[in-house]
Amino acid sequence: MKILFYFLLTICLIAGSGETLQAKDQKNAIKEGEKTMEITSSTFNHEGMIAAKHTCDGQNISPPLFWIGAPEKTKSFALICDDPDAPRGTWVHWVIYDIPAMINSLPEKVSRQEEITGLGKNGKNTSGRYGYDGPCPPGGTHRYYFKLYALDTMLNIKAGLTKDELIKAMKGHVLEEAYLMGKYKR
Repeated sequence: MKILFYFLLTICLIAGSGETLQAKDQKNAIKEGEKTMEITSSTFNHEGMIAAKHTCDGQNISPPLFWIGAPEKTKSFALICDDPDAPRGTWVHWVIYDIPAMINSLPEKVSRQEEITGLGKNGKNTSGRYGYDGPCPPGGTHRYYFKLYALDTMLNIKAGLTKDELIKAMKGHVLEEAYLMGKYKR
């Protein structure tokens, strides 16, 4: 019985590790030999440890992010950073959207203002604040997913959307998505 419980728990954890929005045309998103969108950071590697300065133990500033391989029809980008390992359910650290298609990076220390000149709009994180709030796990090692979405439209929605509101607004507009996962332990 214990084995069945742990098996089901593992399946639930894997399934809940991050929501994905299916690209409108899966054939165009994943063609053999074709480049797909990738997101990286110069301060941590995929599955690596996030630098303390990007956490509540440091300066609590957003890390620099870079991406390549966006589909040609991209009109804007959106980014969600969340922690599926939080004790009370997924904790959202950052929501940013209406990033113009000609942008392929976010600098370190993105403003927490509602509207960011030339970079888009901040949504609200789980703390109810605009902009980035870095990792601050109560204990253990947590995973932080920076999920980038290429959209076929500029959403043109007011600043302050929550993750759920943004996901609803993006439905049917996601051309491709990519993610970068970093870890942090206190």
